[in-house]
Amino acid sequence: MNNLRNRVQLIGNLGQDPDMKTLESGKKVAHFTLATNEDFKNGDGQKVSETTWHNLVAWNGLADFASKYLKKGKQVAVEGRIVYRSYEDKKGVTKYITEIVLNEMMMLGAPPKDQPKEA
Repeated sequence: MNNLRNRVQLIGNLGQDPDMKTLESGKKVAHFTLATNEDFKNGDGQKVSETTWHNLVAWNGLADFASKYLKKGKQVAVEGRIVYRSYEDKKGVTKYITEIVLNEMMMLGAPPKDQPKEA
């Protein structure tokens, strides 16, 4: 059961190209967003589509893969863990962020011939 703790799996479309940075320590990190959609019928029987946005973080090798192969609109499957953090902005207001730190990702759809499918 340990493998089920703090684990999330999503399939969605990238909302932006990954933004990769190399830190002073030499580690690489990429930030990007993922949109997931859920379709359902409301109380009146009308079809409703609801989009949820997720903040994703990839480190080192996954960051390289994301930066090289992922583009806005691309459909991917991701697996990772939820992380909550907070910081103070320039005005001293505390901001809260929920992110998914990725362990794995897989591109969905037909990739170009020179493009790997998993990282």
